[in-house]
Order: sequence, then C-alpha cells, then structure tokens
Amino acid sequence: MGLPAIIFDDETMVAFDKPCDMRVVADGQDPTRENLMGLVHEKFGAHVAGVHRLETDTSGVFLCAKTKPALDFLSGQFQAKTVDKRSLVLVALLPEEGAMKLSPPPVERTADGGLPDSFTVALALDEDQHQQGRMRVVRKPGVKPSVTEFRVLERFGSFALIECRPVTSTLHQIRVHLAAVGAPVLNDPFYGDPELQLLLSGLKRHYKGRDDEKPLISRLALHAGELTVKHPTTREPVTIRAVLPKEFEVPLKYLRKFSVPRRR
Repeated sequence: MGLPAIIFDDETMVAFDKPCDMRVVADGQDPTRENLMGLVHEKFGAHVAGVHRLETDTSGVFLCAKTKPALDFLSGQFQAKTVDKRSLVLVALLPEEGAMKLSPPPVERTADGGLPDSFTVALALDEDQHQQGRMRVVRKPGVKPSVTEFRVLERFGSFALIECRPVTSTLHQIRVHLAAVGAPVLNDPFYGDPELQLLLSGLKRHYKGRDDEKPLISRLALHAGELTVKHPTTREPVTIRAVLPKEFEVPLKYLRKFSVPRRR
C-alpha cells in the first residue's frame, strides 16, 4: 500500500489517513507484513511514535508524535479521556429482538422500533475467554463501563449512518455497543451477522443485475473520521479530519437514491 496520505504535519506531530486492512504495528506472526509504523519510521525516523490505537480493519485518522515532549502531552490527553474522537459507521438495524438480551436494555427503541436520534451506551466490556481477540459485555465487580455517544445522521429503512463518539477507549468498543442495541456495523466478522449484506437488489425494485451480485460495501463499515487534540506547543485545539473513503461513497449513493426513509 505504501505510506498513507498525510493529513496533518508540523514540527511536533504528524497524522495519516490510514486505509482499511493496514496494520498499525508489525504482525507478530508475520513481521514482514507491511505496517504503518514501519513505513513511518522509514520516512520520519524511529523516534516518531503513535499516540493511540486504531484497529487494522478500521480506516481513518492516526496520529503520531515527533518528539518526546509531544508524545507525553498527547498521550496524556488520551489517558485523561479529553480527546474528542468521532467515527462514522454504516449499520444494519435488526428487529428489537435482535439486540443482546440485556436487562435493562442499553437503549430504548422508539415507538416505530427505530433508534433514537441520539443515545448513549454504557456497558462494561472484557476479553471473551472463549473467543480469542474478541470482547464481550460483562457485569462483574471491578470492570468499569465503557461509554460511547451515538447520533443518527441518516436513516435508510433498515440501514443507518451513525456518528460515534467514544468517551472511553476499549478494544472494539463501538462495534460491541452497536451490536448490543441491535444495530451491528456492516461486515463485522466478530459481532455482526454474515447474512446481513447491503445489496443493490435489496434496494432497487426490478433489479436486473448479475446473478453473482457483490455487496455494495465489503469491508468493515467503520471510519475514524475526526480527532481533536490540544496542540503540544500552542495548547490550542486542533481538529484533524479524514474524509470518508471511496468504499463508503457507492453504498451511500444507492441508499440515498433507493431506500425508503424510516418514518418517525
């Protein structure tokens, strides 16, 4: 893939628009596999360090510090949970019984079975001891809730475009929280339904396409679109944005054209 596009660069920090399926750090099982930090070190030097986590199958803003003082200052903001992170996701809205059986439910559906315009999910998450690399909702002493704020931007029948603001930073937090309310991220191999595909034949009447139809989007539909931090030198807020990748443009175009908006 090569070094991703640089979307911010000065004497203290540099940010990249990481593509989906690029690892941030080296793969322990395959150290020869291309990774973002390896490319960063080749171009900027080994002293440059990443200041947060971004999963391999998620695209979007990834921020690095160029100096030790900048690393300490930026990392401190992530640890203190003062960084404003915004992600965009495409979800499939399941019937209410498709949500996790949690009591009380993390979110109350609207009268028509939809999600509220805005809602917050606070659920404790921990490693799934039975499925390596996955997380699960837990209710046990000592595990603090992970918190995510959500805002529905557009509704397309049984699909929706949602803005996510994770207040905490737990592995797979956004994905598990959305699955818990019955709105899994499209193409989520861990917490979604493999049968849930966004197909043009499911949107367009009298579809006359190919028999071997491919989904309109085949990657994990999660994009880390925006990050706001205080600058290490000026101490002023800096917002760094990564535009929606092309993989999102086609499904959104067809959803807006053919889907029937859910009535409220």
